Amino acid sequence: MAKTAQLKKDYAERISPALKSQFQYTSSMQVPVLKKIVINQGIGIAVADKKIVDVAINELTAITGQKAVATVSRKDIANFKLRKKMPIGVMVTLRRERMYEFLEKLVRVALPRIRDFRGIESKFDGRGNYTLGIEEQIIFPEINLDSVTRILGMNITFVTSAQTDEEGYALLKEFGLPFKNNKKNK
Repeated sequence: MAKTAQLKKDYAERISPALKSQFQYTSSMQVPVLKKIVINQGIGIAVADKKIVDVAINELTAITGQKAVATVSRKDIANFKLRKKMPIGVMVTLRRERMYEFLEKLVRVALPRIRDFRGIESKFDGRGNYTLGIEEQIIFPEINLDSVTRILGMNITFVTSAQTDEEGYALLKEFGLPFKNNKKNK
């Protein structure tokens, strides 16, 4: 728990004043904050094997420290042998302490374990939010490589209170996300 307090303290002492001066905010309430982190795994192959969803729930719960839930399909699609309310994915939403804990683990431990890692793309959604795609769940230290039956990817969405992509980029850059230097906000 000391780590999360450190990251929150770092935001209050260093990141917030830096962003306030960079964007000339008149009030500290205008400074963008990280609201939540949503981790999502789409598991299309779960249509054939229901146990894959249970394995994915256990892995995502171990990675985040919070119970993951199965996401279900909204409609029938005959071509994919998909029925309504069939589990086809796993997701978890992190806020407050667990959010900061996961962010620190992602930046300091998981991302450096990616093979040939040269930074992450800096493509935002137009409202200051950022989604990072990870191809392998095995980059997280909680995953036991011997027990992995299938390599699954995931999307990690950082939801901020930033109004523009430039503000969101500056906030996540200050938190330590290793963006590529060649592009900026494109």
